[in-house]
Amino acid sequence: MITENLKQVLADLPQGVKLVAVSKFHPKEAIEEAYAVGQRIFGESKAQEMTAKHEVLPADIEWHFIGHLQANKVKYIVPYVSLIHSIDSYRLLSEVDRLAAKAGRVVDCLLQLHIAREETKFGFSFDECRQMLKQDDWRGLSGVRICGLMGMATNTNDKAQVRQEFASLADFFHELKDGCFAGQETFKELSMGMTHDYHEAIEAGSTMVRIGTRIFGERVY
Repeated sequence: MITENLKQVLADLPQGVKLVAVSKFHPKEAIEEAYAVGQRIFGESKAQEMTAKHEVLPADIEWHFIGHLQANKVKYIVPYVSLIHSIDSYRLLSEVDRLAAKAGRVVDCLLQLHIAREETKFGFSFDECRQMLKQDDWRGLSGVRICGLMGMATNTNDKAQVRQEFASLADFFHELKDGCFAGQETFKELSMGMTHDYHEAIEAGSTMVRIGTRIFGERVY
């Protein structure tokens, strides 16, 4: 089932859009099946769960941390994580920087923006993000590399609202790309779109979609 689902999703994605297979709460056997089809990027949202899987699964898997990250959990994932999608404060960014430098690594990160109408989602507002970047402290960090932005649209059936939220994030991405990240080729990822709204996200310019349920089925908690 996973093999079939994954092939369908991959066939659906235009060139240049990466698939993060969201494996959180799914057993390692499910990841192994997707891995056998050639999938290498997996997304997790709990530091301990991701670390446990990292220790028993193939070494060439790219682990993406996509959930809300608490500063005290950073130490578990910094030695091996490929990309953190959910940097939602300068404090968190500097903590990743500190521990990455200690581990002799540069960790790729995305800034998470709050674009949904739901209070439960995390992330900077556009103004908070502009403010942080204007202060320039981040330019002195050597253990992190800001590679783009991440956002989650409101969980609604109103496709017009979802499109508008994704479009607002895409506009902001281009504002930063032409502004404080001008000339930085590494600032190129726009992570938006999940199982229920990834088509709208791709239309808006997403470079990376995070799909779980459509591949692995409903989660086992």
